Amino acid sequence: MKPAPLDYAAPTSLAEAVTLLADPDRDVMVIAGGQSLMPMLNMRLARPELLVDLGRVPGLDYIREDGDWLAIGAMTTKRAVEESAVVRDRQPLLHAATCHVGHPQIRNRGTVGGSLAQADPAAEYPAVAVATGAEVRVAGPDGERTIPAAEFFVTYLTTALAPGEVVVELRIPALGSDTGWAFVELARRHGDFAIVGAAVTVDLDAGGAYGDVRIVLFGVGPTPLWAEAAESALRGRPPGADLHAEAAETVRAAIEDPLGDVHATAEYRRHLAGVLVGRALTEAVTRARAARGE
Repeated sequence: MKPAPLDYAAPTSLAEAVTLLADPDRDVMVIAGGQSLMPMLNMRLARPELLVDLGRVPGLDYIREDGDWLAIGAMTTKRAVEESAVVRDRQPLLHAATCHVGHPQIRNRGTVGGSLAQADPAAEYPAVAVATGAEVRVAGPDGERTIPAAEFFVTYLTTALAPGEVVVELRIPALGSDTGWAFVELARRHGDFAIVGAAVTVDLDAGGAYGDVRIVLFGVGPTPLWAEAAESALRGRPPGADLHAEAAETVRAAIEDPLGDVHATAEYRRHLAGVLVGRALTEAVTRARAARGE
């Protein structure tokens, strides 16, 4: 199939793009890399009246260090993230997640901002953004604002973007030198969307017990699932197989209505979520101990 008839605009400034997007009388959509939107247009799952292409808007393609944060422009490709030494060294969780995204051809065109705005519940970037406490900077008719990633993803394919707003930057904290991390997912084939995945960061206290820990799942619900109850159960306790099995059960209990489809039943996703969390915790703890020279 081919897209339904639509108008196309390629603004050359962010202000022009925002003006086009804020048109109250038309159904307007943004296209960045197009790796998710083009199939939806071709299958007529999306039928905008106007398509606004951000490809000619300058100043949205960059990776910069900003103190303890990395600033990544919305039009930065996933290939650029994958090849960035700054990302690999200062935010290895994001780098690892990027390597799971599709295939090289997808990463060559797909953008950071596009993935965040698409808000696919099986996508890697939303989960990493929530797991790291990242922020999404957006611009709209009323100016710019910054939205915490944990508040940005509202439900399936829906974000906190207001009418006329567009993602301009991902601000993601750099990982501490002693922070352990893990990114694990299971897909039917390499490059497919994950059936279930988990992003984990771990900091150990002076005695080797869990200090700060973050667990976020994706592919199990309409948005990334922040497993706060499991995190609370881990803090202050020494890592071990029994504790990780306990955390896995806590995670399973937190998944209220897991997705079920042709790829996996709801119950399989619930079970798999616990398995992957156990593996991710073990991997993250191993990295945290290695960083401490243990």
